[in-house]
Amino acid sequence: IYLWLTAAMSFGGGDWLARHDPGLLEERLGSLIQRGQKGWDKLFMVPMLAIWLGWLVLMGLDGGRYHWSSVPLYAQALGFVLLCLASYLFWLTLRANSFAAPVIKIQKERGHKVVSTGPYAYVRHPMYAGVLLFILGAPLLLGSWWGLLAGALIIVLIGVRAVLEERMLTAELEGYAEYAERVRYRLVPRVW
Repeated sequence: IYLWLTAAMSFGGGDWLARHDPGLLEERLGSLIQRGQKGWDKLFMVPMLAIWLGWLVLMGLDGGRYHWSSVPLYAQALGFVLLCLASYLFWLTLRANSFAAPVIKIQKERGHKVVSTGPYAYVRHPMYAGVLLFILGAPLLLGSWWGLLAGALIIVLIGVRAVLEERMLTAELEGYAEYAERVRYRLVPRVW
């Protein structure tokens, strides 16, 4: 189920972007190290990628190979629902924001501007909010309590990246400071 859902998200989202926002698709398919990307983000991407891959391997070993965890069926069903919600939030985010690059940079060549519609009307980082749902849902669906525990590290790193990204956006993107005053929450409405 996890592989089918992930493939549907990837190919379905890619097909939608190819038809509706090819510039964003090209941006999202680019390297994780890009010209114009902040130096701290370049340093962040290497360990983050290693941690992410390790997290996926851990869940596969736990839920698929060794069965260290015993996750009940209702929790696995909840994981499926969370992954579906994450997919929907990813799509809403990409539909609203043509500048949703995987790296942190100001896209001057594409006319980068503040986006405040769609999910951006509720939280400042809806893509990260979707990642949060994904990190909670994937280990449940795959049957890995260890994956859920290890996912906490990724959540902390995403939070740190969101704060650093906001500092950059406030300093370099016109209108972002005012937007941040209007939309008070970063990832979870009424929480943070």
